[in-house]
Amino acid sequence: MDQTDAKTKYFHLLAAQYPSVQDVCTEIINLQAILNLPKGTEHFMSDLHGEYEAFYHILNNCSGVVREKVDLLFASTMSESERSELCTLIYYPREKLKMTRVDGKNSPAWYRFTLQCMIELAKMLSSKYTRSKVRKAMPKAYAYILDELLHAQPDEDNNQLVYHDKIIDTLIGLGGGDAFIEALAVLIKRLAVDHLHIVGDIFDRGPRPDTIIEFLMGHHSFDIEWGNHDILWMGAAAGSEACVATVVRNSVSHHNMDVLERGYAISLRPLTLFAQRVYSAYDDPNEAALQAISVILFKIEGQIIKRHPEYHMEDRLLLDKIHYEAKTVHAYGKDWPMRTVDFPTVDPKDPYTLTPEEQAVLADLKNAFLESERLARHIRFLYETGSVYLCFNQNLLFHGCIPMNEHGQFETLFVDGNACKGKAYMDATERVARRAYFGDRDQSSLDFMWYLWCGSKSPLCGRIVKTFERMWVTDREAWVEPQNDYYVYCQQKASCRMVLREFGLFGDFCHIINGHLPVKVIRGERPVKGGGALITIDGGFCRAYQKTTGIAGYTLIFNSHGLRLMSHQPFKGKEHVLHENGDMQSQSEVIATAPKRVLVMDADNGHAIRERIADLKELMRIYQTEDLDGRV
Repeated sequence: MDQTDAKTKYFHLLAAQYPSVQDVCTEIINLQAILNLPKGTEHFMSDLHGEYEAFYHILNNCSGVVREKVDLLFASTMSESERSELCTLIYYPREKLKMTRVDGKNSPAWYRFTLQCMIELAKMLSSKYTRSKVRKAMPKAYAYILDELLHAQPDEDNNQLVYHDKIIDTLIGLGGGDAFIEALAVLIKRLAVDHLHIVGDIFDRGPRPDTIIEFLMGHHSFDIEWGNHDILWMGAAAGSEACVATVVRNSVSHHNMDVLERGYAISLRPLTLFAQRVYSAYDDPNEAALQAISVILFKIEGQIIKRHPEYHMEDRLLLDKIHYEAKTVHAYGKDWPMRTVDFPTVDPKDPYTLTPEEQAVLADLKNAFLESERLARHIRFLYETGSVYLCFNQNLLFHGCIPMNEHGQFETLFVDGNACKGKAYMDATERVARRAYFGDRDQSSLDFMWYLWCGSKSPLCGRIVKTFERMWVTDREAWVEPQNDYYVYCQQKASCRMVLREFGLFGDFCHIINGHLPVKVIRGERPVKGGGALITIDGGFCRAYQKTTGIAGYTLIFNSHGLRLMSHQPFKGKEHVLHENGDMQSQSEVIATAPKRVLVMDADNGHAIRERIADLKELMRIYQTEDLDGRV
């Protein structure tokens, strides 16, 4: 089909949607009005690391936004405890309603007052959206009633308000108050956050990354930028033995085997039995399993490093540097004392070859990963909704780094034998990551998935991961993990602007948004870098990091007025919220104020709307001046 035929066909399809001049005119007016609305609110989170309960609460309280709006609307008419009660009801409507019924508080007057408050809150949050968009956000069962209540307006005789009250009274009288409160709670939370960005690392450390994935699968609007912990699980699901061994080791190390055994039906029994027999010197079965899988991992890693000299990771070959009599390992030009050199499966003359038993254990684990249907579904979801990086509304999102050299320039690297750097390198890494899972799963692609997890020039990692040293070397000096030069140069505004330009982002109000490296607030570190051009949003969402950061995570909020950062305190649990109307305390800090209010016309979807308007104007011209069927 040539361009003329394609264009004619396109306008025929457009004409089927808008068959008259009046239809076209109405849609142009509608789209033009949408362009002048404020842009939707975006929330950015990173490094969730399986902390489902805290993540779920932050989505329920919309990073503190629900409480802010409740206070704004009702501070003069409701006490603080009443406002807290209302917020808890919005966060967990089903559980709180059950408690209200048990306490005997659910009188018709209570339902009427509560519903009126929630409707007022929904009205406030819906004011920046079109009526059509709000209607689409409503639970279908109550869409008509909600639409009527949200758009009721007072008149001279108060007819609309009387009508409004009658709807509510009828709902309560028919016993539908609970279901309607639940529907309103869903609508409020959906209107408060238009789009959610997860900037990497859903997996590892915390107890239930699988539950986070399940929740996101039902979320209305979001994207994911892969982190190195995510790519590790993606590599394991593709069949990379190194990734399989690392995932298992991480789970055993953090006493988090449930996510494998219960979450994904991956049995660790072959490893456990092997470890108890071969590493019988360890009384703790978990410690024995950790020793066994660590040795297997370092052997497999050594094989990869030898296969790929282009990774420049020869300094990670440490099994052949162990001095057994001195109980030391030679690395970085010196000998380091080791906690143990009791490695019954390591042959000093051939340290990187697996024993037959180790091969059998690894094969069982690999098959279990490949056969897990739930894991496969979750990994396909990560591929479908995720990417290495994303440009969204003039912001550049990626988890780790854009590899740089010591001079602050993009480092030239080789992928599939081709030299690339900057954006081209990021694109190339994503192509290989997709090929590793959806292609023929060749060994080279599977090895690269492991490199993306831990390579110093991986855009998802960007540091030397020293698992061996942290496991067995006693001197913490050996634990220090050197970082890519990006993490030095990103402190400079000129370097951040260079990165943004590389991805076609030239405006003064463009930002890089990273995760990956926890911001140590307790030591005075700041999340804003590069003269305000870069924001790191890993604030220690994972409990394991909170002593280091001093907080319990960040949410970055980008609304039509600009950017602000919510720093969260540790979550005390759902029961604390339900029984004491507590909340996750959050502190707001304005990061950047937009030079003018950001409208839909300034956002990415504004470009598509303007193109649609142009096409509709052309269709109107055709209607008015010529025959569509006869147009060439």
